[in-house]
Amino acid sequence: MQPIDNGVFLLILQHPQEKRENLGTAQIAHLQFANSMVKVGLSWPSLRRILGREVDHKRWGVLYLGPVKPGDAGSRPEVGVVDRNGEPLRDSAAILDGLEGVIVLDGTWSQAKTLWWRNAWLLKCRRIVLHPRFRSLYGQARKEPRRESVSTLEAGAFLLSRLESDPTVFDTALKPFSLLLKKLRTPRPRRDADTSAPDGMADGDMADGGDGEG
Repeated sequence: MQPIDNGVFLLILQHPQEKRENLGTAQIAHLQFANSMVKVGLSWPSLRRILGREVDHKRWGVLYLGPVKPGDAGSRPEVGVVDRNGEPLRDSAAILDGLEGVIVLDGTWSQAKTLWWRNAWLLKCRRIVLHPRFRSLYGQARKEPRRESVSTLEAGAFLLSRLESDPTVFDTALKPFSLLLKKLRTPRPRRDADTSAPDGMADGDMADGGDGEG
């Protein structure tokens, strides 16, 4: 599948433990977006060291993990910018329009918070909050801490689709993830009760065949 040629850079900071998660989506997101990067670790000296070039932190946004002041749910924008106190900024639209890149913290809720607190330079970036009106494709496949929680891929794709004013980006980016979950949820064929393994081979050593494809 051809990667999406996104204009806004997508940087994913992944907690080391999340790399071992079978249903993780960071690598899928990286493969889906041509202008992206995944960095695995707990802390980095600066955004400049990660990207290898000078940056203006005010033109970078990070998905915010802190508390957000409650408001009228019906009037909340799908994507907004808040200050350090969780208050929405009046010039959110202008800030979002001028972003060069966005940062998503990949991991469980506690792992993502660890990344947030161990990288003080994140506080220099714009705090972005999402109010998605869709439910995560994860469903019951992976427990999420909040009803509105979504995967890294879903968050990144949703954010980029809004920043670049192209709703098709979201659906296109999620296709591989949707197919993966569908495959995992499809019951495997049951063996006949009278089927036995060939001589010299235990039942547990028989190749399944369905999972061997790349």
